[in-house]
Amino acid sequence: MRPEPAAEEKLLLVSIAEQRLELRAGGRVLRSLPVSTACNGPGEDEGSECTPRGWHRIRALIGGGQPAGAVFVGRRPTGEVYSPALAAAQPRRDWVLSRILWLCGEEPGRNRGGTRDSQRRFIYLHGCPDEAPLGVPLSHGCVRLRNADIIDLFEQVGPGTRVWIGEGGMPRGLPRR
Repeated sequence: MRPEPAAEEKLLLVSIAEQRLELRAGGRVLRSLPVSTACNGPGEDEGSECTPRGWHRIRALIGGGQPAGAVFVGRRPTGEVYSPALAAAQPRRDWVLSRILWLCGEEPGRNRGGTRDSQRRFIYLHGCPDEAPLGVPLSHGCVRLRNADIIDLFEQVGPGTRVWIGEGGMPRGLPRR
């Protein structure tokens, strides 16, 4: 069983069913944001393009100082800034924009280790084109947010921040394993 969080420990909670993310601290909801999780639904297996469930931690924050809409490939900025013209020239590209919160699973056998490892699957919370629909599952496994929202979250959390991703609705209290 997980220990209760410190009074002001920040947590990110993602509801796949509601396609929402909440930033909480001290039992209070600080932000509630629309997201897009995987179009293939929930799941942990490598190659599934599903969004992994359970407890995670932010392993790394990537992209500080980059402009809104900065394009990332392999967690590195390409020097491009997303635009409709760039999107039209590359219509099949899966856009990772603005900031990346790279997740590491905390539950061995579920989302950590072997072929069910969120970190090795490169599961992120990241920005997406602002015209992309949110509130519906469309990603390849990651959790997509508006660029302004991921930039704001990037400033409020740090490495080690706990992240819970659940299949059902948003929990009222702290989810348990």
